[in-house]
Amino acid sequence: VQLVESGGGLVQPGGSLRLSCAASGFTFSNYLMSWYRQAPGKERELVAAISSAGASTNYADSVKGRFTISRDNAKRTVYLQMNSLKPEDTAVYYCNGRRGLSVSWGQGTQVTVSS
Repeated sequence: VQLVESGGGLVQPGGSLRLSCAASGFTFSNYLMSWYRQAPGKERELVAAISSAGASTNYADSVKGRFTISRDNAKRTVYLQMNSLKPEDTAVYYCNGRRGLSVSWGQGTQVTVSS
């Protein structure tokens, strides 16, 4: 099982980034996929989640209206479109796949929002 994130980087406040998470080694279309983030000195928190077929999503209140999670089961990839980024969005962003007791994490990608 492998999850590989990409797309992080340095962006100015108000800017946008699109994170991607490529999956391999498991039946991607059966898994709930999520994005978490962890800022320095803080606990890891759920940012957004999407159901296995993509019909249902949910978001942390802090990112509602700015972030969009989506998935392409044919490409075995989940995305996080981040718009109107704020300095407080600075964190390492992790991809997570879950089905029952089976849980997998990516290695994380750094997002830094700074002028």
